[in-house]
Order: sequence, then C-alpha cells, then structure tokens
Amino acid sequence: MKKILTLLLSLSFTILFCQKIELKKVTDSSQLFKGEIAGVPITMQLHYAGIADCSLYQYFVEGWYYYDKYQKKLPLTGIYDYGKLALYNFGTKHKQNSSKLKEQITSPQKVEKIAETAQNLNPKESIIFGEDQTKENPISGKFHLGNKVLPAQLFTGNDMIYRYNNYLILPNNKKINTFDFINQHGGNELISYVSGEKGNRVLLYFEHSSNFNACGRCGASEGEKGYRVLYFTKDWNYKRYEEFLTESCLENIYDTVETKSKDGKTIQIKVGKSDSLPAHTLTVYIKNALIVKSK
Repeated sequence: MKKILTLLLSLSFTILFCQKIELKKVTDSSQLFKGEIAGVPITMQLHYAGIADCSLYQYFVEGWYYYDKYQKKLPLTGIYDYGKLALYNFGTKHKQNSSKLKEQITSPQKVEKIAETAQNLNPKESIIFGEDQTKENPISGKFHLGNKVLPAQLFTGNDMIYRYNNYLILPNNKKINTFDFINQHGGNELISYVSGEKGNRVLLYFEHSSNFNACGRCGASEGEKGYRVLYFTKDWNYKRYEEFLTESCLENIYDTVETKSKDGKTIQIKVGKSDSLPAHTLTVYIKNALIVKSK
C-alpha cells in the first residue's frame, strides 16, 4: 500500500512539474479585420504608419479594404484616435493626398480636426468607426460615398492597430494575452508558476510606461514597476489577478527598499506611503508564485 501511495505521489509530482508555462512577447503593428458595409462582407488590413505628435493613442494608419466578393483592394489612409478610426480613400490622387493629410496633422488639436482637413482634400470615400467611443463588439461606423451614408461594422471589440501583446502559453493548449485582461502596456516577465489541487498561480514582474502619451502626465517618467499574481483554476482557466506596485509615477511610489534572502527564495520590499495606500511591506515568495502584503 505504501509503495502504491509513493508511486501515485511521484506521478502527481512529475505531472505537476512537467506543466510548462511560457510568456511570448509580440508587438503588432498591423491588424486584419472582418466587417461589413451596408450588410456586404468586407476585409480590411491596416498598419501603423507613425505617431501624429507624441502619443501612442493617436497615430497614422495606412492599408486597404476590399469587398469579399470581388477582392479588389482599395487603398486607405487615416488616423487612430483613442479608439476612433477615421479612414479615407482619395481615389486617383490617393498617394498624393495621403501625404498632404499627414503633413497637416501635426498635433492633438489637429487630430481632432481630421474630418475637416480630409474633406478639403476631396476624399472619394470615407469610413469612420468608433465615433460613440463605446467598447462594443462589433464596432459600428459609417461609410460615406458622395451624398450616400451607409452603416458599417468591424467585427471586433478593439480596433487598436499598434499592440504590445504578452501571450501566456498554458497547459491544455490554452493561451491568454495580458493585453486583453490586464492593460495595453505589456512589459511582463515570467518569474515562476505553481500548481495545486485548489488552483494554479503565475507570478509576473512588470515594467512599462505610465502613459502612452509622452506629453501627458508621467509620459516622460521611468514608468510603472511591480509584480502581478495571476490566479487560475486547476484546469488553467483564468480567474483574476492581483497587482503590487513597487515604483509608480501615477501613484507617487518611489524609493522602495528591497532585500533578497540569502537562499534567494524570497524578496522583501518596503513600500512607503503613496497617494492611495499607507506604507506597507511586500514579501515575494518566488518559487511559490505568491506575494503577501503586510503593514
């Protein structure tokens, strides 16, 4: 009986530690969308074409779209502006007028006036998505051709073109992207992970910018730093995450004191009082993928 129990425990231990977790960073500068104009299926590809001023929330995009039935690519140029897509086709003068459009959009204030600027260049067609700024899937919009205004849709809940993807490759052929459930900044590093009967945990360390807008609050700071513990069911279904800041411009957290144990198994971090939290201590249990917060 003891031999059987020992064998079972050994097998459980082997299965537990054969489960491999990986983190893969992929920066996208192009997106392929499916959608429709007046109920007719379309495909659209857009790529990042440079920042309009100093914000990664506002940038130029270029690409094409076609009606799926005909697959003739029609060129597009425009702006991504905090979730809103303003796209234009200038017909036979597309290349020339696309350059003119970019030359005239040089600040956030001018981004807001892109419709007026583009109209002065006589676009043949224009497609505007996300004007209502709602986080819906699909994203609704309008297609303008001469005096005609037709409904349009993109079959996605996020039309951001430039993306910092951090993919966690999990057991059971599962994959999740921190872009979708934490934030859009990326910057995660895999530290450790642990499995158990009550569930699984993954420990991440992160460093990323405070603000995609370099001209905005904390845009030029050293950013946000800290740890995240991600919680999963024992079948690796995502549940939730906890975040522990160790440095932050947004929260005014600086001058933390970090001490690593001699055996390298724990890190103790003393965090001073911030704008929203009293002073506290974080104990990072590296191999156990766990963080304990205390006074």
